[in-house]
Amino acid sequence: MLDMVQPAAGGPYWPRPGGGPLNIAVGLSRLGHETQLLARLSTGTLGSPVRQYAESNGLDLSAVVDTDDLTSLAFATIDDDGKAAYTFYVEGTADWGWTSEELSSLSPAVRVLHAGSLATVVEPGATAIVELVQQLRATAGTLISFDPNIRSGLAGEHAAAVSRTERLVSLSHVVKASHEDVAWLYPGADVDTVLDRWLGLGPSLVVMTMGSAGCRAVTGTGHRLGMSGVRVDVVDTIGAGDAFVSGLLSALAGAAATTPATLATIDLSTTRRVLEQANLVAAMTCQRQGADPPTQAELQAVRSQSTPGRSPRNDARPR
Repeated sequence: MLDMVQPAAGGPYWPRPGGGPLNIAVGLSRLGHETQLLARLSTGTLGSPVRQYAESNGLDLSAVVDTDDLTSLAFATIDDDGKAAYTFYVEGTADWGWTSEELSSLSPAVRVLHAGSLATVVEPGATAIVELVQQLRATAGTLISFDPNIRSGLAGEHAAAVSRTERLVSLSHVVKASHEDVAWLYPGADVDTVLDRWLGLGPSLVVMTMGSAGCRAVTGTGHRLGMSGVRVDVVDTIGAGDAFVSGLLSALAGAAATTPATLATIDLSTTRRVLEQANLVAAMTCQRQGADPPTQAELQAVRSQSTPGRSPRNDARPR
C-alpha cells in the first residue's frame, strides 16, 4: 500500500510506503529482528517504491507474490492534533487476492506470525489468511499475533465484523487493538469487560492502546495493568499502532517469550517491560512524519536519557 500523506490542509500529498503489515515488518527489522514479509506486491509503477522500501529495510522478500494487480492507496489527511483521517482505494488491488497456494510459501522457520488490518477483512484473501492462521495455531509451535486495526468504511456488516474479529482473537496468542477498534466493535461496552472477553477466547496477552493515555493489558497469568503514555511533541500518528506492535513483539523476543508456552507463563514485571517498550517505540514514531519507526540504536539512545512513563495510579493488580 502507498500512503498519500497530506501534512497540511490544502497542501500537496506525499507518497510513503505503508500498510499495517509492512509497517510492523519494517519496525521489527529496524529493531534487529530477521523479518520476512508475506505480501502480494504489484509489478506496476506504484509497486516499485513499496518493494524498494522493503528491500532497503532488510526485509526477506522470498515469500512475496508478484502480481499485475494495482497497488492500494490510502489518502491520509492530518488534523491539528496529528491524527490522520483515511480514504482508501482498494478495489481489485494486489493486497486482497491471496490463495492458499500463495500463502504456502511462508518459511517453516517462522517463529512469530503477525496478521491483521484490511488483509484479514477483504475477500477473497481474508479467508485464505484465516486458514493459514488456523493451521499454524494447530501446530502449537508458532506464536500468532493479531491486530484488527478496524477501518469502519471497509469492515462490512457490523455483526459479521465482530464474529470475524473474535474468530481471529481465538486463534491468536497476542492481540493488540486500539480503543477506537473496541469502541466500534462493542459500542458502549466497558473496556475491561471486552479485554476479559477476548482473553477468555484463547490469547495469553491482550492489549488495548489508548493514544496519548497509554495502554491497558490483561494476561492469561492473571495480571491486569495500565501504563501511561510517553509525552512527546506529535507530528502525526500515522503508523503509531503498528510501531506499538513492533515494539511489543521485539520486547517479547528480548524476554524469550515468543513461543506459545513461554508467553503463557509471562509474569507481571516482564509484561510491564514489554508494554513500556511498545509505548516508547510508538511515541518515537509519532515524532516523525508518516510511518517511520525507530531503529534499535535510536531506541537505546532515548532509553539512556529517560524512563518511559507509567500509570500514575500504579495500576497493576491481579485479575
